[in-house]
Amino acid sequence: MKLVALGILSTYPPAQCGIAKFSQSLHDNLIAADCDVGIVQVRDGPLPAGRRAEVVATLEDDPGDAAVLEALNGFDAVIVQHEYGIYGGRDGEHVTTVLDAVERPVIVVLHTVRDQPTGHQRSILEQIVDRADRVVVLSQTAKRQLREVYGVPAADVVVIPHGARVAPPPLRTPGSARPLKSALPWNWALPWNRALRRATLPTILSWGLISPGKGIEWGIDAVAGLRGMGVEARYLVVGETHPKVRERFGEAYRDSLRLRAGLREVADLVEFDAAYEDEQRLHTLIAGADVILLPYESKEQVTSGVLIEAVAARKPIVATAFPHAVELLGGGAGRLVPHRDSAAMARALRRILTVPGVAADMTARAGLLAPDFAWSTVAYRYRELAGDLMDSAARIAA
Repeated sequence: MKLVALGILSTYPPAQCGIAKFSQSLHDNLIAADCDVGIVQVRDGPLPAGRRAEVVATLEDDPGDAAVLEALNGFDAVIVQHEYGIYGGRDGEHVTTVLDAVERPVIVVLHTVRDQPTGHQRSILEQIVDRADRVVVLSQTAKRQLREVYGVPAADVVVIPHGARVAPPPLRTPGSARPLKSALPWNWALPWNRALRRATLPTILSWGLISPGKGIEWGIDAVAGLRGMGVEARYLVVGETHPKVRERFGEAYRDSLRLRAGLREVADLVEFDAAYEDEQRLHTLIAGADVILLPYESKEQVTSGVLIEAVAARKPIVATAFPHAVELLGGGAGRLVPHRDSAAMARALRRILTVPGVAADMTARAGLLAPDFAWSTVAYRYRELAGDLMDSAARIAA
């Protein structure tokens, strides 16, 4: 297979956002698939001095930047990551100017497909779709919404899921016995034993950039509900406050979550890890969790990288019924609960943590889905799609 030179237009590390991490993982796995890959980095906040070797240009305020357009047109094909908030102009409209000037086959990856867009958002998305040689979405739900809301023919849209690191089958059956605190000789009320006590409890994990709308407050309430049912579990919330939230409000939201944990009398069970985890440590934390909780408030989220990573890790999942969760978990890989319903979350968590066989069944069902999410598989599909578009362009040119 011939070497393919691919450009990726996207935010990119050290930017702290899901699309930046997505593009880095896609870059690394395309390189492993023998592609030549360069990044045209979309500026999202201050850039550090110097830049990564794979970054060949930076898109700042001017969508007609000659260096950016020259770099993009130097590739065989271009993959454009789209999210309304990362490009300049109203609703990120500057991206259409860039697309107008790209002379190579363009794959646009839509990370958000709104089912109730404003008129301007609809116009921008329609312009993007018109300019793309192929549109990629990350879920069947997003493909359906493109057809039903925007009138995009299904034949023009390809579904390639978000990639993830796929875990091997577990050596320990989920939900198997742990050391009982009653069997240990410590006085758990003593301050120096609290961390050790917490380590003996099952772990509920939520992770990602923290901001209002992630529903962490409902997770805290669910942990309090669990305690009221006689089940204690550690709730580990991993992730930095979203940089744009921190810029405007500081750590007010995180502080409110700590206050809520105290008011619900579960401050001893709720733990915040504010670091934006490197991949290896994050996967270690995921591997050590008993249940993944996605208490998101959004009712129109058609793509969730955290959800894909949780399924790929073969972990039992409790999630609110946002569209991507309904699509992936409907077959039994997790439990769906109503939005903002901490009592339902608590009941679902209790069932997974206490009823024999429930967690193991979810793990097995997640294992059936997981292979499709391997980054190597995802990258190969992008390479194949780019190759098909290049062949079509060559035939037209001939």
